[in-house]
Amino acid sequence: MEQRRTGAGRWAALTLGLALAAAAGPVQAAGEAPAQAGPAASGVVTNPQFHIVPVDDAWRAGLPRDADAATRAYLARLPAEVTARADAYFEGGYWLQLWNFLLGLAVSAVLLGGRRSARLRDWAQRVARRPLLRDGLYGACFSVAGWVLTLPLTVYQGFVREHAYGMATQGFGAWFGEQLIGLAVGTLVTALAVAALYAVFRRSGERWWLWGTVTATALMVLVLMVYPVWVDPLFNTYKPVENGEVRAAVLAMARADGVPVENVYEFDASRQTTRVSANVSGIFGSAAVRLNDNLLRRTSLPEIRAVMAHELGHYVLNHIYKMLAFFALILLAGFLFAQWAMQRLLARHGERLGLHGVADVASLPLLSAVFAVFMFLATPATNTLVRTQEVEADRFGLNLAREPHGVAEAVLKLTEYRKPDPGPIEEALFFDHPSTRFRVHDAMRWREAMGTP
Repeated sequence: MEQRRTGAGRWAALTLGLALAAAAGPVQAAGEAPAQAGPAASGVVTNPQFHIVPVDDAWRAGLPRDADAATRAYLARLPAEVTARADAYFEGGYWLQLWNFLLGLAVSAVLLGGRRSARLRDWAQRVARRPLLRDGLYGACFSVAGWVLTLPLTVYQGFVREHAYGMATQGFGAWFGEQLIGLAVGTLVTALAVAALYAVFRRSGERWWLWGTVTATALMVLVLMVYPVWVDPLFNTYKPVENGEVRAAVLAMARADGVPVENVYEFDASRQTTRVSANVSGIFGSAAVRLNDNLLRRTSLPEIRAVMAHELGHYVLNHIYKMLAFFALILLAGFLFAQWAMQRLLARHGERLGLHGVADVASLPLLSAVFAVFMFLATPATNTLVRTQEVEADRFGLNLAREPHGVAEAVLKLTEYRKPDPGPIEEALFFDHPSTRFRVHDAMRWREAMGTP
């Protein structure tokens, strides 16, 4: 349902300026439902600031058959202070989107100002000599510079704020160590991507925007193939889920829908967060079913079945390919916008900034800023696409797992970090997943129509 990105990952999206990492995030079917607070089993960490009113099977069996009434009963289990806290956390995220956008523009301005970007290019030229190596070296330096300049906001957003809301479990040293790993990965990815893109720009002339789209899309596919196998294990340990009812239930659902998996893996996300998560990753005929230790230890079997059926739905419905196609179109529109904007900006400011055209790697901060503006304006469209796919996966999961109460219980817990009952315009603009009320009502409507308990 959702997957968080590290500060280094956010900067990688900005430095590429091509929505590469931004596109890869929602494409991967990632499911999250925060942990339920309360008495914890030995060694299990919970969020002391979050709780919902507990119920039993008799309460669920006694719910009104009417979907609207059943939804109201579920939402009534959210204490007022929990709802207020969720609203504050989620609405604060709106401002963080704006501050990240403005900070990104400021970073580009700092790097362009005083001909710093041009001087960095000239230094890279002296060191690396060959254009491909020069551009890769420039991209690496650009990534590191951006990471350093955005670090204060990253620390606040990824560490201070998460601890303030009780959802982080790491000390600063461990958290910062993972940020450095993310920086190393992001720097390597950015260096390779910048080298490839600017090699294409130099060779494609006036059609740089078209071949840039093709190259960026290819890089996006490569990221989807590499990250689950090589990058995710840098942050967490993956191991097969022990034989038992969870493994059997997940594999049964996967095999019923032709998902090519032979095992289910768990990873130790409790090292970092109280949230529970799961995902089914894979492309070109491969698939990996993975759920974290929080999900295994803090939710019931019906909830796990509901969450994993949702994730399997993303795979079966080919959402990853549909998302790739959509983001390829987004990239094409972004490059067309960049062609229009870069032509005018370079004509007006290029000489003063020491930039020699769009194929000059020193113009990367300007291209990043242009793409950041485009992606910021396109956010409601990208949110709507992701939200639509989440609804499709929810409904697939209901028909596969047949666990409407499992869905409702898992989704209700999302209130730990998501506003449960936004207005329709707010949900359309800011939500990349359906709201709690929408999803609970969908589950209860399925229950009403199917006549299940």
